[in-house]
Amino acid sequence: MAGGLLKIESLVHRFRDGGLGLDDVNLSVEDGDFLVLAGRNGSGKSLLARHLIGLAKPTSGRVLCRGVSVRKDPLAARRTVGFVFQDADAQILGQTLLEDAAFGPSSLELEAIEADRRARESLKLVGLEGLENRSPESLSGGERRRLAIAGALAMRPACLLLDEPFANLDLSAIRALLEVVRALHASGRAIIVVTHELEKVLAHATRLAVMDSGRLVYDGDPDSLDRGRFESLGLMDPYRSNSKREDLTWLR
Repeated sequence: MAGGLLKIESLVHRFRDGGLGLDDVNLSVEDGDFLVLAGRNGSGKSLLARHLIGLAKPTSGRVLCRGVSVRKDPLAARRTVGFVFQDADAQILGQTLLEDAAFGPSSLELEAIEADRRARESLKLVGLEGLENRSPESLSGGERRRLAIAGALAMRPACLLLDEPFANLDLSAIRALLEVVRALHASGRAIIVVTHELEKVLAHATRLAVMDSGRLVYDGDPDSLDRGRFESLGLMDPYRSNSKREDLTWLR
């Protein structure tokens, strides 16, 4: 599997108090996947996401990015996987949108003209073109989340990983964010969305993985999970009106 994007092998994470955060998790992500990683609060999904870029240390097991251990080369993993945290403000560092989007490329010691070009391209991809000189503080919550995505995209990742991206957004902001994510997937990037709000994104997924009590309890076709299991796993049943999955989309 050396050629794969991400591979999680027998991953265990035990907290200092002895509690088990992740219990023997095995999961792979391929180029072009649109994976929704779901689970109730405390299920381990966000902890697993942090392991993908080396922000957490396994008790045992390992995570590979392009066949290389993430623990051995976390910087390479973070260039391959662009992580967008739930709190987008924690990733916004620049005084203007352009300065913020250029921060990552500048840290790679690229020439200023290349960092500027990447930043402008990324802002355009997320629908913030023309706002380059605005202050991030002047943006709405949804726009700040898209700015955080732009900052990740400027690093040219093969995969975009978003942790609870729809939290505290109104309907128009959710739709704008979904449009961006769907377009990025269509352009060839792998997408991983970590969420408990399946109804907002499942229509666009190619795979669904579900965590519960630190274990991976489902990984497969989004249409193949028995509908009676959603509520038992602490998730709202997105099919409660007996809709087809493609009818769940919020992009109308």
